Amino acid sequence: MTTATSTNELTSFTPATAEPVGSVPVTSVSEIDSIVANARTAQSSWAAMSLEERLAILRKATDVMKARQESIAEQLTAEMGKPLKEAAGEIAYGIGGYEAELDEIADAVRPEKHEDERTSSTLYHDPLGVCAAITPWNFPFLMPLQVVVPALASGNTVVMKPSDETPLTGQAFAEIFMEVLPENVLQIIHGGDDQGKALVKSDVNLIAFVGSRAAGQHILSTAGADLKRVVLELGGKDPMIVLSDADVDAAADFAVNNSFRNCGQVCVSTERIYVENDIADEFEKAVIERTKALTIGNGVDEETKIGPMISRQQKDHVIAQLERAKQEGATVACGDEPADGNFVVPTVLTGLNHEMQIMRDETFGPIACIMRVADADEAVTLANDTPYGLGAAVYGEADRAAQVARRLTAGMTGVNQGCGGASGTPWVGAQQSGYGYHSGRDGHRQFTQVRVVSQPK
Repeated sequence: MTTATSTNELTSFTPATAEPVGSVPVTSVSEIDSIVANARTAQSSWAAMSLEERLAILRKATDVMKARQESIAEQLTAEMGKPLKEAAGEIAYGIGGYEAELDEIADAVRPEKHEDERTSSTLYHDPLGVCAAITPWNFPFLMPLQVVVPALASGNTVVMKPSDETPLTGQAFAEIFMEVLPENVLQIIHGGDDQGKALVKSDVNLIAFVGSRAAGQHILSTAGADLKRVVLELGGKDPMIVLSDADVDAAADFAVNNSFRNCGQVCVSTERIYVENDIADEFEKAVIERTKALTIGNGVDEETKIGPMISRQQKDHVIAQLERAKQEGATVACGDEPADGNFVVPTVLTGLNHEMQIMRDETFGPIACIMRVADADEAVTLANDTPYGLGAAVYGEADRAAQVARRLTAGMTGVNQGCGGASGTPWVGAQQSGYGYHSGRDGHRQFTQVRVVSQPK
């Protein structure tokens, strides 16, 4: 939870206790054009390096990340609120896959040869120029890794703006890479909406953004004036379908974990659960039992499973949705208890219908909504009744569940697991949950300009 205590500083407060964690200097909007100009100057020499030279420099960040891994995890928990085990896991996951990610980027952007009987063509994946990377607060270390690193490896320079909710973690991330990179290849700016809007309007070539649908719409509209490239990973209202032949315990374990981890503040949190009538009683009972067992508290406490919301504003949004759902006829199966500060007690709702706001608008908080359906056809129809389309999950007999999964409009669907794919697959949203995508071979290529050079054989 942060607040700008003056025009010159952005102070970060821990959402669990409201105590200050630290501060960073706010970047003046008037400075942003010159920062981008410095990035453009640095880009020519950075792009002139070979791919192998750039990768060798980026690999130097591995040891720096490992050396600071523990301290950054502690800072992330203090600043964002997620349990320390999850914060450490986020950072360990990013570092553990970093070297392989660089190899994957290299394979994605190397030149390709194409030939027919008359012509030999070489397809190049060249840098676009300067990339604006605007990253979120819920995964403030991992998400920069996934959008900043492909941009840099491809030969772009980057101006990064982390969320004003987690500026300290963003600063720690940037400092690691600025230590090993040439001057101005990566720069960081801090601030709120004014700085973000100024960066989007500036002389950048690509905007990589992870955040809300509303902010993404604004970015796309602004970028369209100059036909700037965009990669937008936006919000979701992820459905889960539980078929009558599902393993109820496995389905309940996933439903509770994916609805409530990080206090529901995950872009692919399960926000809507459709369960076939035949097993609805058993499934609801299993979810309620598991939800009641969750331990809520400060993320630094070892026993804590659910930390606080990032801010009072986010808590107020969740509580307002919950109160409206009750007014519209939803039943509180468990939870919905008073909580101090930024804490929200994980809550399970039943007795829902699709006219209720909570079944349509993104919650981004610890509310699990369970709706009974007659069959898989009804579940698919309701799951697809949304402008969103990020992730989804289907639990049931494997073949049947896979057939149901193919009927969903989400960009990523897990069958008896979460939506995350195997190594090499992109992180992709459909409909209004994504515009472009990142990660995997095809995602890495979105940070490049394709050029084809042809000559006769």
